[in-house]
Parts: sequence; C-alpha cells; structure tokens
Amino acid sequence: MLVLSPCVAMQFNREVQWTTADFIFATVIIGIVGALVELTVLLTANWFARAGGFVAILAGFLVFGSNLAVGMIGDEGNIVNLLFGLVLLIAIVGAWLSSLHRTILPAAMLAAGTTQCAIGLLAGILGSDFKGGVLTILLSTLWWISSLLFAIAATEKRQAG
Repeated sequence: MLVLSPCVAMQFNREVQWTTADFIFATVIIGIVGALVELTVLLTANWFARAGGFVAILAGFLVFGSNLAVGMIGDEGNIVNLLFGLVLLIAIVGAWLSSLHRTILPAAMLAAGTTQCAIGLLAGILGSDFKGGVLTILLSTLWWISSLLFAIAATEKRQAG
C-alpha cells in the first residue's frame, strides 16, 4: 500500500511524477527494510537490542530516503549530500563487525549519529542550509537512541551472564 500511495497522489497533483522505475525502486527499498526488520527479529532475543535495531533501520531509511528524494542539505544535487553515504557506511560496517564483538554496535551507532550531526552542523547550519542542518541533527538523534538501546542490551547481557 505504501508503494501505491504515489499512484494515488499522481491522480490529484501534477507535481508527483513517478515512473515505473520509481515504483520498482521503492518496492526494492521497502523490501530491504522489511528484510532487515525480519533479520533483526531473528538475530535478537533481547528487547533492547531489537528496539535498537528497529531504530537504526528507521534512521538509515530516513537518511537514505530523504537524501535521495530531496537532499538533506540543499537540494538533491548538492555534493555535500554524498557525505551521508559515510554515515550509512559506518552503521553498516559497525553492524557487520558486531558479530565479532557486541560492544562495537553501540559505538558504531554513536559514530554514525555523531558523523551525521557534524555534517548537519558544518555543511548545514554553518554552511548553506540552516533548515537542512537542523533536520540532519534531529535525525542524528535516532542513531544515538539506537546506540543507547544497544548499550543497554549489552549491559543486560553482561549482568545476566
């Protein structure tokens, strides 16, 4: 239903112009998000770890989606927006390396949020787009919340074990 909502919007608004490729791409992205949610449920038994995973998935989706749709700093053509790929890379590599050691995950999400906040502060607020910078910093709090939830999960695991 979410993928079909632009189809409805196209009937009432000429500014919404999706092509078949746009619908396919949206379906793939939403499918990836769904698969990541399922993977999080399968790999975590701790509710704090699950919540941390869900918040991280939401943060990644919002960073990727908003950056792709309209650009977070300036418009989608602003070269600064490529820096948000670094934020996603930090989160993805951190999640992958967390299989080696659990304490890596909270640190990786903290690093992703801090990197995103720095981009928002330097390129947005101090740069060319105050509103985009503020939005970027607000979205970085999702990474920090995820980091906190993963840290609580790791603490609970140590206390139980």
